[in-house]
Amino acid sequence: MEKEQIGVRTKKEQRRRLWIQVKQNKEAYLMLLPFMLLFTVFTVIPVIMSLPMGLTDFDMVKYPPTWVGLSNFYNLFLNDSIFIKSIRVTLVFAVFTGPLSYLLSFLLAWLINELNAALRVIFTLIFYAPSMASGVYAVWQLIFSGDSYGIANSTLMNLGITTSAIQWLTDSRYILTVVIIVQLWVSMGAGFLAMRAGFQNIDKSQYEAGAIEGIRNRWQELIYITIPGMGPSLMFAAVMQIVSSFTADIVARNLVGFPSTDYAAHTIMTHAFDYGWIRYEMGYASAICMILFIAMYLANKLINRLLGRYMD
Repeated sequence: MEKEQIGVRTKKEQRRRLWIQVKQNKEAYLMLLPFMLLFTVFTVIPVIMSLPMGLTDFDMVKYPPTWVGLSNFYNLFLNDSIFIKSIRVTLVFAVFTGPLSYLLSFLLAWLINELNAALRVIFTLIFYAPSMASGVYAVWQLIFSGDSYGIANSTLMNLGITTSAIQWLTDSRYILTVVIIVQLWVSMGAGFLAMRAGFQNIDKSQYEAGAIEGIRNRWQELIYITIPGMGPSLMFAAVMQIVSSFTADIVARNLVGFPSTDYAAHTIMTHAFDYGWIRYEMGYASAICMILFIAMYLANKLINRLLGRYMD
């Protein structure tokens, strides 16, 4: 009984200290309030609503939702061949774009951090700009144009590698590869900036202390000082890459159209878009989104286990 009372007092003390911290930093929390309200209304509440909606037959145009239980999930895995294909496409997409984009973001942030202040600003803008510019798809469509005037085709033909133009954006053999390349280019967003900030926040005196302790080259500095010192940034960037790779959809729709040839670039998110915004079958779309959410949650737990040791 005494132990339980001690535990209760400890929890109360934690809540009291949390409230004191909130009052001490009330200006910061007030600045966060608009974002948190929007995040709650447009992200948290829809995610919570997707589970009960996924258990209904809900056509927004025709009739109110009716309870169907697990029927939507049953149909997804046993009767929907396009969904099964979208799982394979999403996994391939996530395996290539997630780790590669994460590694590229880290390496570029590391290299940029070695430059002077003016060059750091310029190169950060260069690598971050594609994530903000919608016109980037027009550039890539020009590069992978299916005629002989496309940059990729003309280069390959001039080098004698091919004798005729390749239909990069309509041939199912090449579509996914092209979309992965473009996704890697446009994925230098919040994760890249987080890593840039992580490099900037490392105390320079740690490198001096490391040299005294026996660290002799840049690779040892990277492994023993830099990576452990930017744990929160690495975690944030990893979460952002998970979200980006699992919810990839806009790049494919803008680049190769909707639907893509033979559903070659049809991801789970594209499938949800199809049923949610084209067919207005919100119950079925919610079931798809719930499966995607579970997959992202499991991937996030795995990342937490891998990077958790750097968070202390």
